[in-house]
Amino acid sequence: MLFLQEQILIPESRIGVLIGKQGITRKKIERETRTRLDIDSAIGEVIVNGSEKNAIGFYNALNIIKAIGRGFSPKNAFLLLKEGFILEVLRIPDYVGDNESLLKAKRGRIIGRDGKAREKIEKKFKTKISVLGKTVSIIGESKGIEKSKRAIEMLLGGAKHATALGSPGRGELKKFEI
Repeated sequence: MLFLQEQILIPESRIGVLIGKQGITRKKIERETRTRLDIDSAIGEVIVNGSEKNAIGFYNALNIIKAIGRGFSPKNAFLLLKEGFILEVLRIPDYVGDNESLLKAKRGRIIGRDGKAREKIEKKFKTKISVLGKTVSIIGESKGIEKSKRAIEMLLGGAKHATALGSPGRGELKKFEI
């Protein structure tokens, strides 16, 4: 039997979330994916050990760890165990460059005041979104991810929130059913 092993680096600030209180999150990942995690909390290194016989579990563990590392709660990261759910990570600099003040402004546009813009995208397209550092990550089914990604790309490009979310803007007629 072939053994699989992969190293993932996640932000040190997310290691505690990955491990969980009394190791509960780590244990759940190991149990649900039938893998073993070796975590070096000093440098944010996670080594995932699995077997070729359980390749799906191994790759699910990798994605759950990446999702937690990108800012998702364990509850949302475990959605990746559901059939058809995937993780997509977008690098904001790929859309707007490396200017730190511009990155901060674009993160703010995606999140919106009190998180409202992010919540609207999540609700409309049935996805979960995390904005952390220079990335925006999306968990959901492929159709919802593509629509969420398009809305986020529009916001990064400067579109108004109403345009990115397909909402009627000022001066547009709303349809009423009689």
